Amino acid sequence: MAVRCPAILIAAPASGQGKTTVACALARLHARQGRRVRVFKCGPDFLDPYWLALASGAPVHQLDLWMTGEADCARRLHEAALQADLVIVEGVMGLFDGQPSAADLAQRFGLKVLAVIDASAMAGTFGALAWGLQHYRESLAFAGVLANRVASPGHAVMLQDGLRDPAQWLGALMRNEALTLPERHLGLVMDHELGDAMARLDAAADALAGTPLGQMTADDLQDWAVSFAPPDAPVQELPPDALQGQTIAVARDAAFCFLYAANLDCLRAMGARLVYFSPLLDVALPPCDALWLPGGYPELHAETMAANTGMKASIAAHVQCGKPVWAECGGMMALFDQLIALDGSIFPMWGILPGSATMQKRLAALGPQQLEVAGGTLRGHTFHYSTCATPLEASSRTQAAPGRTLRGGGEALYALGSVKASYFHAWFASSPSAAARLFLKNAHD
Repeated sequence: MAVRCPAILIAAPASGQGKTTVACALARLHARQGRRVRVFKCGPDFLDPYWLALASGAPVHQLDLWMTGEADCARRLHEAALQADLVIVEGVMGLFDGQPSAADLAQRFGLKVLAVIDASAMAGTFGALAWGLQHYRESLAFAGVLANRVASPGHAVMLQDGLRDPAQWLGALMRNEALTLPERHLGLVMDHELGDAMARLDAAADALAGTPLGQMTADDLQDWAVSFAPPDAPVQELPPDALQGQTIAVARDAAFCFLYAANLDCLRAMGARLVYFSPLLDVALPPCDALWLPGGYPELHAETMAANTGMKASIAAHVQCGKPVWAECGGMMALFDQLIALDGSIFPMWGILPGSATMQKRLAALGPQQLEVAGGTLRGHTFHYSTCATPLEASSRTQAAPGRTLRGGGEALYALGSVKASYFHAWFASSPSAAARLFLKNAHD
């Protein structure tokens, strides 16, 4: 049965305009007022959801018409609408960027678009950008525009005057470093790395409260109401007993933090018991049947990892017992013999895979891809600033998402004994049976 709920997609003309700050501010503002808020992130992203979850007080999942699938998007939105007073979807890159784009998602589910524009270096052109975003695709519903990083109240008046439709003005956020969410090479710094994370969100919410957008009441939000129906096509079925009785140790700390909440849900739904550990702080793995090393920032913690010889020995013992290991991106980097930093410093890693990972100044790979493994095809993406050199031959390689091309071939999948490793980040729900087999002994072939 369809259910109606206010929902908005927060987009921009490009990355770096302030989408995440505004999405967090809006979520925090309404959560403080006692409303149940659910936030989603459009496209593959591990870092923005940390902040969005902190702001909303609820888990944040991804929506992507290709990677997660249209039926999966429909199911998650419908389930959220059953529980929430407001659904917020943060877009990815620019509104029309990507295949599929945030605009495609908004159009498919009837979401109105709120455009955030960094107006710090413009005046009348602000109106042209807003007009273009609103009318570039005629079938797209538009909620209005918010000016970000505005210099002064006078500047805000100039921006507002530049709009052809004054009703589209949702206000201005003044330039304020206190509202900025800090970034580094892979995206936002995680919320728990900052002692003032919630204070930053509250400051952003307070600033938004002074705008027409921030002053919307529960009745006003009904202007954004959308009817969400359950999926009209089946989603990938979860084999409920596929991982029954299996304990999976999941690395989770500042060095290994690229985890989709939905991937954890998927493993638990198939019967797995998840136990978490820190390769930085713990000296041994917890008792487990399989090991998952997700991506993250091993390069920022290489010295600590190199000094933790107890964890290195424990992981080696796990592998020697023939227990499965699935390592993604940063997790794979840690399995090599060494990690070479940008300054040329060399740090010994865990020595499970022969070779080295070397940090690069520029992005080495980015984009949606899919990987055929035992049990099916996993969809996902790649995003990394390092390259690896190894004598291992790739057992297979990722393929480009439909409509995309790959330069220099896809990401390698390396297989050595019970270990499988790749730069590829998998979305487990795209093929639960394939995901389950990554963690089952004697199921790697």
